[in-house]
Amino acid sequence: MQHPLWAPSPERITASQMDALRRFVNQRHGLQLHDYPALHAWSVEQRADFWQAIVDFFEVRFHTSAACVLREGPAMPDAQWFPGATLNFAEHLLRRRDGHPALVAIAEDGSREQLSYAQLAAHVAGLQRALHQAGVGVGERVAAFMPNTWQTVVGMLAASSLGAIWSSCSPDFGTQGVIDRFGQIEPKVLIAAAGYRYAGKNIDLTGKLNEILAQLPNLERLVIVPYSRDEASPDDYTSAASVALWQEFYQPGGAPQFTPIPFEQPLYILYSSGTTGVPKCIVHSTGGTLLQHVKELGLHTDLGADDTLFYYTTCGWMMWNWLVSGLALGATLVLYDGSPLHPEPTRLIDLIDTEDISIFGTSAKFIAALEKAGVKPRQSHRLAKLKTLLCTGSPLAHESFDYVYRDIKSDLCLSSISGGTDIVSCFALGNPTLPVWRGELQCKGLGMDVQVWNEHGQAVTDDKGELVCARHFPSMPVGFWNDAGGEKFHAAYFASFPGVWAHGDYAEETEHGGLVIHGRSDAVLNPGGVRIGTAEIYRQVEQVPQVLESIAIGQDWQGDVRVVLFVRLRDGLTLDDELRSAICQVIRANTTPRHVPAKIIQVADIPRTLSGKIVELAVRNVVHDRPVKNTDALANPQALQLYQDLPELQV
Repeated sequence: MQHPLWAPSPERITASQMDALRRFVNQRHGLQLHDYPALHAWSVEQRADFWQAIVDFFEVRFHTSAACVLREGPAMPDAQWFPGATLNFAEHLLRRRDGHPALVAIAEDGSREQLSYAQLAAHVAGLQRALHQAGVGVGERVAAFMPNTWQTVVGMLAASSLGAIWSSCSPDFGTQGVIDRFGQIEPKVLIAAAGYRYAGKNIDLTGKLNEILAQLPNLERLVIVPYSRDEASPDDYTSAASVALWQEFYQPGGAPQFTPIPFEQPLYILYSSGTTGVPKCIVHSTGGTLLQHVKELGLHTDLGADDTLFYYTTCGWMMWNWLVSGLALGATLVLYDGSPLHPEPTRLIDLIDTEDISIFGTSAKFIAALEKAGVKPRQSHRLAKLKTLLCTGSPLAHESFDYVYRDIKSDLCLSSISGGTDIVSCFALGNPTLPVWRGELQCKGLGMDVQVWNEHGQAVTDDKGELVCARHFPSMPVGFWNDAGGEKFHAAYFASFPGVWAHGDYAEETEHGGLVIHGRSDAVLNPGGVRIGTAEIYRQVEQVPQVLESIAIGQDWQGDVRVVLFVRLRDGLTLDDELRSAICQVIRANTTPRHVPAKIIQVADIPRTLSGKIVELAVRNVVHDRPVKNTDALANPQALQLYQDLPELQV
């Protein structure tokens, strides 16, 4: 009989904000919702009452009240949330004004800067005044080409306090990748780092930034943050824009002012990965983002004012936007800029102890890398305050669940979460009141009508299918930038099932009410007409100690599709028949013969997006001699060359 890997104590359940919300709803509406499944069912069926409860529970402040909670048409996307309401995003993230630490920014070289909530507000007030004087107002775009440090957070808060739209890319983006993004949205102000550090190297961004500036002719103001390049000067940059150094552009002090804007007013522009063409500019609303984030952080993550939250992310990934919203709960945020494994694999684990981190977020790849490196934090670190470990980016292997509880900490809520840039939030995620089952995401998000559908549009359980959300939710994007008729937006999410959001994940609902993500739908393998999620194969291959990582594709072959598996091995190892046989045996023993690759090929590297996701479609295109439209969206585009004209794929 299967047992959960972890279950919360009755005391932890009672003390959680999730349980507090359940009691709040029961009292307000005269209900007897006894557990999370009942609360979730109510939150979906009574969405107006549920989202109003979120507003009241978290004391969201509207400057102008809404006419109602929800007006919606018969099918997605046709909804207005809190029509008539006005609010300000930054106002909610800056409600705390005392000496409690708000941001702790740590660089790879060990340098550490800390801002209290009072200091953070003073910096935001100063930058706000400077941006206002530069002509930034409601709807203007302020962009950042920045590492994950406190200046980036101040920039976002100052911009959103004025009702401007914020968008950011991290310094590891290629030149064309930044131009493809910022060139579409035409920012008025760009905040950019003069340099940054990664893996022990100090990287000068002057040349890259000048190439980017040449393609932003409408930019009016450039603000340079010296960061790792103390000698940076405005004279280094050739731009029609007015150039100033960060420390000279504004003076901190005073209290920020907050411009009330409509609930649906754009707050963020995020971007699709861009591996199949120019990135889509995904526009997210102010109110929808705020409500979804306080719900997920406050309830599903149980983040409170006494917690310290960390997520390893860059400013080019939506997890940065999610992390920063932790300020709305009054928590302390730890920002880290640099390689997660430099100079030792324990670099980030060390932070858990030194900063008393209670909620630690990372990627499935990082957890697998720790295990492969033989790291056992349970034996080497205190981890005294750590209560929750969050994981996203790709499906977390069953074996990684075992590793966490065996070698990291046994009393821990391990929450694998899944959603994405498209909704700047989650469809399925953690829950401090529920047990953790091996290989499963704990639950569907409150207020999210998440289902798994077959190709006929029928909901299925204990079977694989398309992950959909069948009813409106507040963090659905406003749309795509420069997509006036909405055609691209509809094609991206509503073409598969008209009127229903199809997310593009291949998933399965479990008997526990959780979800298993089997990979992206467009990467599903189809040998002999049997649909196989790539994560089903990766999960087995990760058990083979010689293999560091892998990527699987379907190759068109003799009128069918055959599964090809590429593996990156530990340094010094060579793939031979014995290892091939061992890999096949593990896959066959734990899945089906259909999952066993027809070919296993060793490669030196596996291409990834800048947020660390492997790109099956790009590899599949290279193997089939089709163009990859936008290699600048990749962190290591040169890796694609390893997959061209491989003789093993011709037989």
